[in-house]
Order: sequence, then structure tokens, then C-alpha cells
Amino acid sequence: MQMIMDIGATVLAQLQKPTLSFLLGGMMLAALGSKFEIPQPVYKFIVILLLLKVGLGAGMSVRDADLLALAVPALAAAVAGIAIVALGTRTLARLRGVSPIDGMATAGLFGAVSASTLAAAMAMLDADGIAYEGFIGALYPFMDIAALVTAVVLGRMSAERAASQSVGSGGTVTLGGGSGSGGFNMNGDLVRGILVDTLRSPAISALLLGLALGIFAKPDIVYQSFYEPLFRGLLSILMLIMGMEAWSRLSELRKVAHAYVLYGLTAPLMHGLIGFGLGLVAHHLTGFSAGGVVLLAVMAASSSDISGPPTMRAALPEANPSAYVGSSTGLGTPVAILSIPIWVWLADMVIGI
Repeated sequence: MQMIMDIGATVLAQLQKPTLSFLLGGMMLAALGSKFEIPQPVYKFIVILLLLKVGLGAGMSVRDADLLALAVPALAAAVAGIAIVALGTRTLARLRGVSPIDGMATAGLFGAVSASTLAAAMAMLDADGIAYEGFIGALYPFMDIAALVTAVVLGRMSAERAASQSVGSGGTVTLGGGSGSGGFNMNGDLVRGILVDTLRSPAISALLLGLALGIFAKPDIVYQSFYEPLFRGLLSILMLIMGMEAWSRLSELRKVAHAYVLYGLTAPLMHGLIGFGLGLVAHHLTGFSAGGVVLLAVMAASSSDISGPPTMRAALPEANPSAYVGSSTGLGTPVAILSIPIWVWLADMVIGI
């Protein structure tokens, strides 16, 4: 009973902080039918600035980081992304009313990372004075790319099997919705194509650019004078936008199976436990901090809201966006953000903060 009261008190305290309160405020505005709107170009600009800030901070920390200390969490992040997609193909993709390719696309988004959720968690840990490794932002691409590539490869394999069954043994199957450079075949070209598309996506490009500049340049002055002061203010606006978007996406779930609702509500917690467990392994092997374990759990619990949807739309055109975007943005993202206090509490209980 005391444990439940402690968790409740922690969650309530976090809900009163700007990050989560702005998210809930956005959901409230949308629920009340408010015409409040932030232009899409402004939203994109905010996201790019936040990702550049995370990448720059990670890059500057990587310069002085122990390679072993970085390698083990990076491997854990990649394993988490693959494991989450594999779990989704064994659960969601096999439920009644869920097509395999829709289930795999959804699992891919839940296995990938939400940059805004990661940024929110970092801001919350900073506010509470909880230390974590500066290179945490560098783990983002490892989990993100591993999950998206795994989901798309499995999705294309499922599409090939379905197409082969429909056209018979003598038919010719073209994957990827076209021929020539627009199509995919089941060899190295598929994986290479998805890797290229993912790395070229705005989110990953901005993050990797910031990471490279942080490592090879000396952006410390512009980081401290521009990116750092703007970070929390821009994040609060992003949370407001995400709250409104999350509420609007809830209506899309009415068009698809109720299985997505159950998955969207429970998967972030299950996935967070996977990330937390792998973070504990890294903690025991390399001394990975408790804050780092929390952030790895948050990344695993989050679902991609930037790089994932366009990647899935291009690579798996047969998949239903109402299913994978509605369940991830409409349910998965709010649950992931609201679960951050749980990982903080769990890390404090298991490791000590």
C-alpha cells in the first residue's frame, strides 16, 4: 500500500511540472474544441532545434566519453529496438482484426524513439537534479534505426508472402509499390534503402548533424548561449502541440480494431521494462548511471512521432496509418510521457538516485 502511495505522490508531483502540465493542457484544449493552433512550420522548427540541442550536447559529451561506457548502452538500445518489434510481431500482429503488416508497422513505431519524449524526460531529470550520461542523445539512432529496419524488413516479407499466395507460383511480385529505384526486393537493397531513408529523415538528420558538430567542432559557446536557454521554453510549446495532436488522433482509433487501444495503453509499460532491464545490465557492466537507466527505459517506452510515420508510409504503403499513427501518437506517446515518474521511482528503488 505504501508503495502505491509513493508512486501516486511521485506521479502527482510530476504532473504539476511544466513538461507534463503543458501536455495535459494541450489535450484539454483539443477536448474542449478550441481553435487554438500552432502553425506546422513553427512545430517543425521547434523539433529541429530540440534535436540539434540534444545532438550537440551528446556530441560534446562523446568527445570525452569512455568508448566502452558508450558501446554497451548503445548495444542495449539497439537490442531493445529489435526486441520490441519482435514482441509486437508475436502479439499485436497476431490478434484478431489486425493485419500482419499493420501490426508490424505499429510495432516499428513503438520500437523507435520519440525525440520529444526523450527531451521531456531529460528536462524532468535535470529539474530533479538527477545525473545521467551526456552521451544519452547518441543512443537515439541505435534504437530508432534498429526498430524501423526490423519492422520494415518483416513487413515486406509478410507482404511478399501475401502477394505470392494471391498471384500463385507463376506470378511476379514487385515490392515497395513500384519498380526501378522506387521498389524493394528481399535482399541487401531493402535494408540499405531503409537505412538511407531513415538517416535522411529530418529527425535523424538533425540529431546526427548535432552529434557530428558536437564531436568534431567546438560549438560550446552557441550551445550555452542559444540552445540551452531556449530548450525548456520550446519543449513546453512542443508538449502543448503533442497534447492536442494526441487527443485528435484518438478518434482515428475508432476506425481500426480495439486491439490497438489495448496495445497503445499497455505496450509502453512493457517496452519500458525491457529498456529498464537492459539498462540495469549496462549499469552492472559499465557503471551506467541510474539516470541513464531511466532514460533508456523512457526511449524504449516511447513511440516515434517524427521519423517513424514517414518511414512507414514510404516503405510499407499497404499499412493503415490510422492504425499505427493513431495508436502511437494518440495513446502511446501520452502513456510514455506519463510513465516517466514510474521509471524514476523504480530506478531509485533498485539502484538508488
